[in-house]
Amino acid sequence: MLPPSCFIRNPCPTFLPWEWKSPGSRGGCSRGTTSSVLLSSPSQRPVRCALLGAGFAGLSVAWHLLQHSSKELRVCIDIYDEVGIGGGASGVSGGLLHPYSPKAKLLWRGAECWKESLNLLSIAEAAWHSRESTSETQEFDQELNGFIVRRGGILRPAMDIKNLNVLNDNAQNCLASCRIEPIDKDTAQSLVPKLCVPFNTAFYMPKAVNIHSQRYLQALFLACENLVKELSTSGFGGTKLCLHKKSVNKLLELQGEYDAVIICLGAKADMLPELSGRLPLRTCRGVIAHLQLPDNIGEDYSDHSPSILSDAWLAIQGPRSLYMGSTWEWKSRNYLPNVSAEEATKALQELLPKASAIYPGIKDWTFAGARAGLRAMPPLTPHGSLPLLGCINDLVGGNHTCKYWLFGGLGSRGLLYHGLLGKLIAQAVLLGNEDLIPSELTSWRRKSNS
Repeated sequence: MLPPSCFIRNPCPTFLPWEWKSPGSRGGCSRGTTSSVLLSSPSQRPVRCALLGAGFAGLSVAWHLLQHSSKELRVCIDIYDEVGIGGGASGVSGGLLHPYSPKAKLLWRGAECWKESLNLLSIAEAAWHSRESTSETQEFDQELNGFIVRRGGILRPAMDIKNLNVLNDNAQNCLASCRIEPIDKDTAQSLVPKLCVPFNTAFYMPKAVNIHSQRYLQALFLACENLVKELSTSGFGGTKLCLHKKSVNKLLELQGEYDAVIICLGAKADMLPELSGRLPLRTCRGVIAHLQLPDNIGEDYSDHSPSILSDAWLAIQGPRSLYMGSTWEWKSRNYLPNVSAEEATKALQELLPKASAIYPGIKDWTFAGARAGLRAMPPLTPHGSLPLLGCINDLVGGNHTCKYWLFGGLGSRGLLYHGLLGKLIAQAVLLGNEDLIPSELTSWRRKSNS
């Protein structure tokens, strides 16, 4: 865990220095240049940025924009989200974080993404534990069992011979910072009693973590607020952060108000008329069930035991509480987190047989509720399913004094990708230079325009 001093800005950003270019300049985002459209100085007004969305993407971008505030670069950020911090799909995420595909293959830039995500988690934890204790925070602590990051690891049993061979081969190339250890049935069952290990081998990631997504997002926003306060007391006044619980119906509503607008709305980006039907994203609604162990069952789930991955995953919340997920309803347009009794029943009928195949003890647990999120799933590329980033002035159309940017399509890997990609797009925004974003993440624009 990082100490509170981690909130102090980066004193040597790698992308300094900037050159000032009037925010009234028109046209698209520059490529192949390091001149910025957004640099301010003490005698000039602060840079004004609008962030649409307060989930993984939006708050990561907010943190990285603020981290590079200085006397020369004062940033004022307005975050717009009608349901507040973590009110969308990010807040419903199961929270299992590791840098691997279901076949244990290291994902695109897995080492960097893993490192940056862990860094943001440490920052959020430090902010959460340093906050002032109030009746509200005490109630929140009790409700959420007092954790942001649960460090019990993650376990994946091999379910057939082909699966065993693929997992075993890919595990050889795992990261030292997130090892994949093949373990036998006895060792696996010492970690999770009653675990089913049909082929005598499971793959254990002891450094993988389970995040309480809603609490993490609240803590990361608190870290952003703390950073603004520290900058103000350190002589870097003018940097501001404000959350507006309202929606933006059209991007052009913001024209003239901001130097940059970053859209981090997930599936809701398609609701903006300027982007409707123009992004290569598919929607997928996922239901997550909350299960609890009744009081009359004496043997609980060990607080040190790992979460479980398989056709259905089990994200352990405590000795007597877990989340089970997730369903996949493609092409859904239902953004509501609430789950009807009919939808919950259908989800349980789908998930419980999958979960009981690896953890038969799930039959003793009872249903305690369900929530759902609408994911924005990106297209498959040669590098995997990667989020969409880039300057989208050409999609918005017209001549603008504002630069419009997209950070979307995190899909089911928002926790892994949000740290690194939030950092990259913050740098690109501040420099007005899309070339700072890897071409794998901007290639969708060229395909859309072709």
